Amino acid sequence: MINAIRLTCILGGLWTLTACQPADQPESSSSPAVLQTTEKQQPVSQTIGFNKAWQFKKSKDDVLPEDIKGDWENVSLPHTPQLEPEVVNDQWQGTAWYQKSFTMPEDWIDKEVLIRFEAAMNSAQIWLNEQKVGEHTGGYLPFTLDLTPFLTPGENLLRVKLDNRDNPVTGPKPLHLLDFNTYGGLYRDVNLLVKDKLMITDEMLAQEVAGGGVFVTYPKVSEDEALVNVKTQIANHYNEAKTFRLTQSLSFNGKTLATETESYQLSAGSDKHFEQTLSVNAPALWSPDSPSLYTLTTTLSREGQVTETQTRKIGIREFAFNDKHELLINGKKTFLRGVNRHQEYPFTGYATSAQADYRDAVKIKSAGFDYVRLSHYPHSQAFMEAADELGLVLLDAVLGWQYYNSDPAFEAHIVQSCEDLIRRDRNYASVIAWECSLNESDMPDAFIATLSDTVHRHFPGAFSAGWEYGYDIFVQARQHRLQHYETPGQPYIVSEYGDWEYYAQNAGLNQDSWQNLKEDERTSRQLLNSGEQRLLQQALNLQEAHNDNFTVPAFADGYWVMFDYNRGYSDDIESSGIMSIYRQPKYSYYFYRSQRDADQLDARYDSGPMVYVASDWQPDSSTQVRVFSNAQEVALYLNDKLVAKQQPDNTPLTAHLAHPPFTFDVGQFEAGTLRAEAIIDNAVVADHSVTTALNATGIRLNIDESGVAPATGVNDKVFVYAQLVDDKGNPVFANNITLSATVEGDIKLLNQSPVVTARGEGALLLEIGDTLKGATVTVSGKNLKPATLTF
Repeated sequence: MINAIRLTCILGGLWTLTACQPADQPESSSSPAVLQTTEKQQPVSQTIGFNKAWQFKKSKDDVLPEDIKGDWENVSLPHTPQLEPEVVNDQWQGTAWYQKSFTMPEDWIDKEVLIRFEAAMNSAQIWLNEQKVGEHTGGYLPFTLDLTPFLTPGENLLRVKLDNRDNPVTGPKPLHLLDFNTYGGLYRDVNLLVKDKLMITDEMLAQEVAGGGVFVTYPKVSEDEALVNVKTQIANHYNEAKTFRLTQSLSFNGKTLATETESYQLSAGSDKHFEQTLSVNAPALWSPDSPSLYTLTTTLSREGQVTETQTRKIGIREFAFNDKHELLINGKKTFLRGVNRHQEYPFTGYATSAQADYRDAVKIKSAGFDYVRLSHYPHSQAFMEAADELGLVLLDAVLGWQYYNSDPAFEAHIVQSCEDLIRRDRNYASVIAWECSLNESDMPDAFIATLSDTVHRHFPGAFSAGWEYGYDIFVQARQHRLQHYETPGQPYIVSEYGDWEYYAQNAGLNQDSWQNLKEDERTSRQLLNSGEQRLLQQALNLQEAHNDNFTVPAFADGYWVMFDYNRGYSDDIESSGIMSIYRQPKYSYYFYRSQRDADQLDARYDSGPMVYVASDWQPDSSTQVRVFSNAQEVALYLNDKLVAKQQPDNTPLTAHLAHPPFTFDVGQFEAGTLRAEAIIDNAVVADHSVTTALNATGIRLNIDESGVAPATGVNDKVFVYAQLVDDKGNPVFANNITLSATVEGDIKLLNQSPVVTARGEGALLLEIGDTLKGATVTVSGKNLKPATLTF
């Protein structure tokens, strides 16, 4: 069972997407870097959360908001322009307007006021008090604007115009041809940054090469000693020179380990980078198995007054490759078993929450993965922070999929996106490389060279990655490898596998297992309600492909894909996920979970010894029962009678697996209970059972608390699952049973489609308001006893 970590939320995270951090986590875990104050001295600079009290209108026509019929809708962020149906076959595209009134207090008069948008889809124009203050193109990365010249004492009106229609300059393909949806709105945080005129610059506004803001690197990493270099850009916007003190302080588990303070002088109207180095003896190094994080506090003061403080989590680690192109993390050879992720949720698209992103990361880590390819665009900083904390290595990517435009404006935009991606994410321990590449797009060699060089200039010593030669790391999908493989002469990632080669290419190695199967039965695209046989086939495909990946010199592989998702060009859900779009596990989830060693334990996610019976155990179930486990042996019982006790399968499809499945011949079906026991060193260390269910008579409700309990005041999105049960409480795996749901209190049911069961479970998506006091959800169905969950 995953332990719930309650989040403390502070409005206004300046240097990250979110300002929520696990309140009871040790300092070695990740948390967002935010402007903070001390009890003794209030910094002059501050951050003001700007997510509340917005108004919203949308239109498909390019008109002013006053000309749009209807009243403004009161909304808070994160926000999507439209709640979409479960299957998004006509995503809304058009013009969206947001406006917000706010008061400028007197103490801002001598300050500088910036506004930072963490994401705005896709083309944004911003006005303050009827004056245009800036614009930005690209829907996935932050941008910061200076509001100071446009502010007036008293009331101010901020307006934002967004256009999420297809854009040839940003790409990718037009939505009706696209393999994913881009959605819209102000779907991430907005913050006001009120700063002293002597300030730490905002890295997005500064637009410096390998600079701006705070940039942390590690000139030396070893088990004996590490050096932490902190490069800070300070700007003096006063009309006179200023003398100031800059302090870097590093702590671990609440204990300060190193501090460096220097005094500097900066002339009027200038800015400069200052570098300071901290030494750490016997450092706790960051790795997927041990994601140790330090707290770095940067403090700027002048004339005895603290003017600004920033706190961020950092991980001391080294990614390197030996002469065989094998990955070394802190000198240790490592293979990264991974997965691709799309960030969308049902109905709300990209407008999720920091807590929802954390739950996704917990699910991915629980599934046995240590690596995630962020497909095919920048994901939220909340997810990056969760990866740092949990130990997920990330391949960070710009937006790109099967689209290239020779227009110089397009190339310039992609280069700018690469620069901004690095500025935003360069301090995360989890990022191994920068995929500044247009995935599955034919790019000119000169453009590839420009993108790879951009990575090296903006992050000296970092690795570039791309799907064509010319990058430091070559990423290649398995379906492409099966068509035209050459042994790579550089570090190599199997970027995608397990889906397309079984869907369109018919190129899997295990052809015999497809005898008597129809085309749609043999693919890896199987919904949760596809039935036992198809879900087992999906798991077999993934097993075969993952096993095959070890026959090439890759240092990582990434299954396609973690969660089912919607596609702009298709009127169905892409269902190759090992979890449904509602984050419900399929059999394949447990195959991957079994690949993590039993001795790896972490209370923050499912880990340790495990066993899972991949069967519904119904009259039509296969009597060749597959069991996933990371144990040495498994004993299977039917109605408490031993079927067999055996070791893992030993076949060509298991030759390279860390922990092959166990296949048991039960002989013939007999209603009752199948129970599997995992055995290590002659001791039972885990068990799992499945029981032949009777007719459904009731419902059992469970709330998704994967590492994070529901959070109030942040538009948190939380799944509630309604499991059908029989009179004895056994799960019933019936499909397509319609359920009804009602909610009370300050919560909202977001489902835009009827709630129907898949493998016996209906899924509800709730939005949490400002309080959970008195909040309940009740689910009922025909001939079923209703169930109520009270928060």
